[in-house]
Amino acid sequence: MADNNKVRAHIFVSGRVQGVFFRAGTRKKAKEFGVSGFVRNLPDGKVETVLEGEEEKVKKLIEWQRKGPLFAKIKDIEVNWENYKSEFDDFEIKN
Repeated sequence: MADNNKVRAHIFVSGRVQGVFFRAGTRKKAKEFGVSGFVRNLPDGKVETVLEGEEEKVKKLIEWQRKGPLFAKIKDIEVNWENYKSEFDDFEIKN
């Protein structure tokens, strides 16, 4: 199968995004949408996510991250589109 509709997005989300199940919610949605990659908290209070998968599914997950889970307050989201690398087999939460 060709990977021509596969994309990679490197995302940084700031606001109240740590301690509000943002990573767990992102992993749940990634598995639901069939997107691979990882999510992790950063020392500066942001959450970093790398997503790989079909463009439509990656965009759906980014839209979810713009709102986040119930107690999150998203201040800003930075999305950087990169070349698809087929780097991940699954989606995980990193520490």
